[in-house]
Amino acid sequence: MKKIIELLTNNRFVAVLVGIFVTSVIQSSSATTVMVVGFVNAGIMQLTQAIGVIMGANIGTTITAQLISFNLGAYAPIAVGIGVAMLMLSNSEKTKNYAEVLIGFGILFVGMDYMKEALYPLREIQAFSDMMVSFSHNPLLGILMGFSLTLLVQSSSASMGILLALASQGMIPFEAALPILYGENIGTCTTALISSIGASKNAQRAALMHLIFNIVGTVMFALILHIPITRMVVAIDPINIQRQIANAHTIFNITNVIIQFPFAGLIVKAVERIIPEGEPIEELKMTKYIDLRMLSTPSIALKNTIKECLHMGLVAKSSLETSMDAIFYKSKDDVFKTFDIEKKINQLERDIMSYLIQLSNSKISGEDRRIVDELFNTINDIERVGDHADNIAELAMYVIEKDLEFSEESKKDIQTMYGKVMSAYELTLQSIKEGSFELANEALKMEDQVDIIEKSCRSGHIYRLNNNTCNPESGIIFLDLLSNLERISDHASNIARAVIDAKGSISA
Repeated sequence: MKKIIELLTNNRFVAVLVGIFVTSVIQSSSATTVMVVGFVNAGIMQLTQAIGVIMGANIGTTITAQLISFNLGAYAPIAVGIGVAMLMLSNSEKTKNYAEVLIGFGILFVGMDYMKEALYPLREIQAFSDMMVSFSHNPLLGILMGFSLTLLVQSSSASMGILLALASQGMIPFEAALPILYGENIGTCTTALISSIGASKNAQRAALMHLIFNIVGTVMFALILHIPITRMVVAIDPINIQRQIANAHTIFNITNVIIQFPFAGLIVKAVERIIPEGEPIEELKMTKYIDLRMLSTPSIALKNTIKECLHMGLVAKSSLETSMDAIFYKSKDDVFKTFDIEKKINQLERDIMSYLIQLSNSKISGEDRRIVDELFNTINDIERVGDHADNIAELAMYVIEKDLEFSEESKKDIQTMYGKVMSAYELTLQSIKEGSFELANEALKMEDQVDIIEKSCRSGHIYRLNNNTCNPESGIIFLDLLSNLERISDHASNIARAVIDAKGSISA
């Protein structure tokens, strides 16, 4: 999935092909569109790319109906038997994956046979037969039926299976099946719409694009193309109603994509107008990149978690800057600002920690698991940077309340120490962003320089105390300030070591 998304460009035709391929493999357009919503929400994919994938997903999902429409029930037990044998006898993970494919394939058709048998008694109920036939005369009822069924089972493939099972028992004519088929295409949009609740506006727009695309297609086919598609399908296979429904499903989706593909840009503009940006408000959600939808694709989820850690690191950097501004300028506003940022850092740590736990419980490679383990330590170190910034803000508040002053030499020492610590921390964050050994090693070397500067500052401070050129009360604050800055440098070096220990794989 990661490589597929990386290959995805602004070429909308390529995006359609990606949608077809991914949905054909996972056999669920709902799952594909939910992933697209997640990608858009995480900023991995733009709306102009998403519309192409969504269109392709509608074509890819027709593979299921085509498979079900063939009478493969006789081969299903064989596939299940071979799959179970492979699963039990092999220790190879790859072989077990193939075994699960065979078992899934077999169970699909075994289930269809059971469904056909279970639905058979409905043929004797005249009211049910009359209801099915009525959909031929009132397509709107059929569309609502298809929509409701898919909304209930949350899978167009499942509702299509039910429709094919009814048709196989002669309980629904082809003319009545078509409106239900159209409604199922609208019903499958509800999964992505539900998934977009609470997501970013772009993610909500992606879900809405799917809905608009299918509604426009349904209206177009129900009012204009209904007769041509009926004639075409009957001409292809005049006898087998299951094949007729499957072919109609395929023709509907392919034709819908062909017709609407040139107008994809208009769909994007429409959803942007329907869901405008609105006035900027303070975000209740602290995180920017992690998204529960991405846990189904762990490699992308991990990449986003690294980005989130870097985001947390930048928030901690701003906390350090405001706390030092509070010291230099005796600013109560900066003190309170630092306290507020510290709360945000703590929330980010909780959110990222929870996400990492879920990610570590998913199927990830050995290398990715090592990165996840290092990220646990990294977010702890970043949180400690925020704690030390908070400590500095408290020192600043004390300085302000007591109206303390530092000597000129002390101010210069603080500036020197702060400058070196900030450089080391910024270098560490850059090493995360680039996954760079070189930058991480440079950050480690700067830690030694910070230790030397701290010792020099302490020696100078003792000299000033002995010569009565420094206020003893200010001197205590000075020493505490040095200690907090030195500890921030220690945590920066810990983060740099994590980048090295992860073999440079940590990169945003």
